[in-house]
Amino acid sequence: MTNYYVYILTNRNKSVLYVGFTNNLQVRLQQHVTNYNAESFTARYSCHWLVFYEIQQSAEQGINREKEIKGWRREKKLALISEFNPEWRFLNDDVLG
Repeated sequence: MTNYYVYILTNRNKSVLYVGFTNNLQVRLQQHVTNYNAESFTARYSCHWLVFYEIQQSAEQGINREKEIKGWRREKKLALISEFNPEWRFLNDDVLG
């Protein structure tokens, strides 16, 4: 069974947010960290730090959830992150091992 992930990355100062979707969070996070696509938003703004993720059961649910969160105002995204990760710890090591 494949899991799908909606996730939020930030930069070191926690001033920029990036919402993404993937079916392999470890691989995708590693791609962001290594600037796999040097022209991407995450590379430009150094969004390499995972602060939120949630598992979806289907690709359709994941894509819809990603779109939903992307449409939110910043304050609502911040509240979502704080509820999941109150200390805003960088979760990269938890995911990448």
